[in-house]
Amino acid sequence: MKEIGTDYLIIGAGAVGLAFADTLIEQDPDCHITFVDKHAKPGGHWNDAYGFVALHQPSATYGVNSQEFASEQVDDHGPNKGLHSLASGAEVLAYFEKVMNMRLLPSGRVVYHRLSEYRGKTDSGESRVVEILSGEETRIRVRRKTVDATFYQTSVPSTHTRSFNTTDDIHIVPPGELPNLWRNPTSLPQNYVVLGAGKTAMDTVIWLIQAGVNADNISWVRPRESWLWNREHVQPGEDFFEAVMDMQIATLEAAHEAAERGADSAEMMRILGDQGYFLRIDPHVEPQMFHYAIISRGEIEILRQVKNVIREGRITALSSGALHFGGNEVSVPEGSLFIDCTASAVPFSVNDNAGPIFRGDTIVLQPMQIPLVVLSAALAAFMEANFEDDEARNAMSAPGPLTDKPSTFAYAQMINTMNRGLWSQNPSIMGFLAKSRLDLTTGTVVGLMAKESPKLAKLAQFREAAQRCMPALIKLGTQAKGVHEAS
Repeated sequence: MKEIGTDYLIIGAGAVGLAFADTLIEQDPDCHITFVDKHAKPGGHWNDAYGFVALHQPSATYGVNSQEFASEQVDDHGPNKGLHSLASGAEVLAYFEKVMNMRLLPSGRVVYHRLSEYRGKTDSGESRVVEILSGEETRIRVRRKTVDATFYQTSVPSTHTRSFNTTDDIHIVPPGELPNLWRNPTSLPQNYVVLGAGKTAMDTVIWLIQAGVNADNISWVRPRESWLWNREHVQPGEDFFEAVMDMQIATLEAAHEAAERGADSAEMMRILGDQGYFLRIDPHVEPQMFHYAIISRGEIEILRQVKNVIREGRITALSSGALHFGGNEVSVPEGSLFIDCTASAVPFSVNDNAGPIFRGDTIVLQPMQIPLVVLSAALAAFMEANFEDDEARNAMSAPGPLTDKPSTFAYAQMINTMNRGLWSQNPSIMGFLAKSRLDLTTGTVVGLMAKESPKLAKLAQFREAAQRCMPALIKLGTQAKGVHEAS
């Protein structure tokens, strides 16, 4: 058994843990960091994702503060044409490996225990880390804090456990198996059944159609429809600044309008959907889900090609030629390939562990700006290094909820807006955000101010809307908080 010491023990070497460490070693040049992670390489759930996965937010606002992606240009073709590029899963993994191997480890202040598991603390307070392959144990004396970077418990199709039964005579695969179908061309399926309504299912449908599958040969089980963020309004840089601010202004005004009607958070989303800030696949079906997935209009048009959409709720069983929904049964062609996209990216039970981010000798990384988890992690590191105590840190970092339904959207938006308001009054935080590649607007505003750009008129409009509409957003957000806590 080995024994070592460290200042910060980070559990999880995924995007969140890496973003925290990247900022911390910059802000605190004397600290020592130790990572422990079950995967063989940094990158967390990206190691387990399907091969055709890609970011759905612009690469330019993902990752860590110190390092850009190799390609952050605006796409000139495809369904994302005219918008900032989206790194593929392979590019993301290569990026995080570079962060670890060329940024963190060469600092001499970072140690990385891969293929290892955190096993809690001993009676004397040392942290136990066990190597998965050898079983060898290391005990770590943490001088400052343990950083929990696993709050989100991200699940992907290749690692989740199915919640429905299957018979032995069906062919069911996770989406990651699709690119291997060419290996057995004599037994290619004629029909495909996609199970699930989230972003993984959307990626799968788009992949199938772009790979040449006729949309008429695809059946799609969608228990719920989803509101989707229009990617046009979450773009970085000066060229897109007005479109980003238009959405922020519209969100405040939608809260005001919904409150005036005596309506709820879901009405906010309907208003924003009517204005094109949020999109939905089927314009005739009311969405009952919102997981902050981001999509382009071009991708929506591809998804709408699938006409055989099955809306019977959640699947309880699969058998040859049939889908079972409790007592109901829906027929599908014999020999169909079932594609399991039912994994929930984030299990909403994680909200049970929500609470202050800074908890004495522990930091639990949670979103301060939903859904910007890497920006939130970098900010947590900045606050850890620059604020005097947890009371001051927590006062600036209210954690937002991971929302499942439109009915709780206003709660998340209220937390986002209130946190931003607090940060705007703190020069040190604003200085950090102005230099952060992970923040969508602050650095852009600084650049526009230097040019005295007329685009800054949008900022004045936002401030006016915030002053006028914030009471309504707080009212709806408070109501939505009650719905969120009850669920």
